[in-house]
Amino acid sequence: MKSKIFALSKNEEFKNLLKQKKVSNKYVTIFFGRLLDKSNSRLNISFVVKKKIGNAVVRNKIKRRLRNIMNEAVKKITINFNYSFLVIAKSSMLNNEYKIIKEKLFQDFKNLR
Repeated sequence: MKSKIFALSKNEEFKNLLKQKKVSNKYVTIFFGRLLDKSNSRLNISFVVKKKIGNAVVRNKIKRRLRNIMNEAVKKITINFNYSFLVIAKSSMLNNEYKIIKEKLFQDFKNLR
């Protein structure tokens, strides 16, 4: 089955989300809000890892983890597709287990409804 997750593409979309609501925890900061020209049938979400965190291999590993967590989240919990999300990873994601990070993110996305 193909995923319903699509990345944000325009610079204006990123800027608009950074001005809206945010939720933060030990591993990520999640910016979320409504975008005007967005389809409600798919989830708009982008993952950002700053260059300070590590080399390209490490940053891509973090993004793969986040993408995998969100694919599972779409199947297991109800996520509001009216919102667009921008997930910015923190350096603490490197040293922790996948399972712990997954539980924390699931908890945060349940609270965003």
